[in-house]
Amino acid sequence: MHPEYVERVVNLLDPSLNRLRNVSQAEAVERVLSGDAARVAEIDGSFALLARDGKTVRMARSLDRPMRYFLAKRAEGPALIVADRMDAILAQLVREGLADQFHPSYTRMVPAHYVVEIQLIGCPDPDPVYTRYFNPLPNSLPADLDVIGHQYIGALADEIGKVLGTIDPKEPIGVAFSGGVDSGAVFLATYFQMRRLGMSPSRLKAFTLNLGDGPDLAQARGFLEPLGLGLFLEEISGTPDDLNPSETLRVLEDYKPLDVECGSMALALCRGIRARYPEWRHLLDGDGGDENLKDYPIEENPELTIRSVVHNLMLYHEGWGVGRIKHSLTYSGGLSRGYVRTYAPARRHGFEGHSPLMSRGVMAVSEAIPFIELTRYDVPTLYSLKGEVVRRGMKQVFGVDMPVFEKRRFQHGAISRETLRQRLPAQEARYRREFLAMYS
Repeated sequence: MHPEYVERVVNLLDPSLNRLRNVSQAEAVERVLSGDAARVAEIDGSFALLARDGKTVRMARSLDRPMRYFLAKRAEGPALIVADRMDAILAQLVREGLADQFHPSYTRMVPAHYVVEIQLIGCPDPDPVYTRYFNPLPNSLPADLDVIGHQYIGALADEIGKVLGTIDPKEPIGVAFSGGVDSGAVFLATYFQMRRLGMSPSRLKAFTLNLGDGPDLAQARGFLEPLGLGLFLEEISGTPDDLNPSETLRVLEDYKPLDVECGSMALALCRGIRARYPEWRHLLDGDGGDENLKDYPIEENPELTIRSVVHNLMLYHEGWGVGRIKHSLTYSGGLSRGYVRTYAPARRHGFEGHSPLMSRGVMAVSEAIPFIELTRYDVPTLYSLKGEVVRRGMKQVFGVDMPVFEKRRFQHGAISRETLRQRLPAQEARYRREFLAMYS
């Protein structure tokens, strides 16, 4: 090895975005540096962390924080660049005169729930080493929906209580709200926790996107008004022309059609809130609820069966998993990949977004549900579980009869399916070509 060989690490992550509750930033970094998965698992909160000791670099993130890296070649040694976005990595390479090395597919996503170790020892670079730090115990709850509901909503309430404790009591809080099971649970748990903690609920709003002909606004009213909470609803209106798939591709840096659709709606909602409230910061959402209760239409994915869904740990959260043939090194998998649809639009418009359903405490409860025993591999029974679990949990924890409506995706609520398809064609190949053309 050349005696002047020097490795370099450029950390472009914003440490102010970490929400660490039980350790300092320095201690959290030290825990990641140790490589001890048990110590990393004890970090409470949301984080994307990088630690370095000489040629050893270790990284870890929570599910709600994208974290990318790129290893550039230099004559004097490798340069590892770490950021939350591809365009931030490219901008750094441009500054260093290394832009010709960049391609989106050469970037790597740190998979959620793993400590990733890289050795900066030159060419050829060794593969990263992955060590799982989040190991929920599956099937550990009894097959009792009352017990499951109480545990699930109790964990959600605990997480929201922690979130509220970190926000200035004068700051308003918004919830991206459709009146569906997940956003409904987040809104109600936030409302009741604010009252329990002696906080004024007048700080709270339920923001519902309406682009002209979607069913969410009526559903949101039908959810809140019977509970006497209709005054919290605020419509964010727009038109189908507000949906720009090219803009969404640039913001998301991904091309999966469902994520492009959802991300387009998130951009429209965040843009509308920001135009009305220039200083608003905090926005909660219900992302992750479908993944937690395995509530996706299996028939829409030819790769899946109910057995694969209920037998694989965190399948919807992490995809097929690290080390599997279909795991994407560029994007990761499942919600570990897809949460950019929520994260990036919020960041683009200056919001501090958070989904309490994606906390490890809530996810641990969801993975403990004995899905096989409860469903006996019956698909309609699986689809019915989420509403029943949340409804029972809300009744037990908060004493409220929460309305439960039929499942509907975010992108199908603010606009009719017909109008959505006119604005956002479900053509992954087209989106992929357009995305890659941005870097040609």
